[in-house]
Amino acid sequence: MSKIKSTHLNTKSIALLALFLATEIVLSRFLSIALWNLKIGFAFLPLVLAARKYGPSGGMIVGGLGDFVGAILFPIGAYYPGFTLTAILNGFVFGFVLHKKCNLPRIIVAVLIAQIFGSLLLNTLWISRLYGSPFIPLLFSRIVQVCISVVIEIITLPIVLKYMQKFERSNTFSKIS
Repeated sequence: MSKIKSTHLNTKSIALLALFLATEIVLSRFLSIALWNLKIGFAFLPLVLAARKYGPSGGMIVGGLGDFVGAILFPIGAYYPGFTLTAILNGFVFGFVLHKKCNLPRIIVAVLIAQIFGSLLLNTLWISRLYGSPFIPLLFSRIVQVCISVVIEIITLPIVLKYMQKFERSNTFSKIS
């Protein structure tokens, strides 16, 4: 019988995804600047690391569960499933774009897609529906947040992903993943 490589997650992968998930919740809920219509922080890091290592499915798991569990355990405002959908889609985007090949142009593409379509358009729509605010004025008020987040992510991600790649190549990472 020939061995077929399994695509199922093993115990070590689940543990690492759980670590990314816990880190995402802490960064999102406790170490970010959050107002009713703006949020700036570093919760994207564990999401991108999970997406980079495990592809779209890993990013979607960390994004979706991170938003849902974080909102249930440590609410910032009312829970709205649209934000969870955006987090899942962002995890998919980062996994799809960065899983196989990771370089600066791909990072920029992934960040722009996630920020423009996820944060600016979708999350603005969800905030508009949740709070009854008019969409267009809210959209313009959120452009500053998106611009700040794009800059932070484009500066931070190449550095963090470079260190992740070095860590993956070392024997240390092969022992835990």
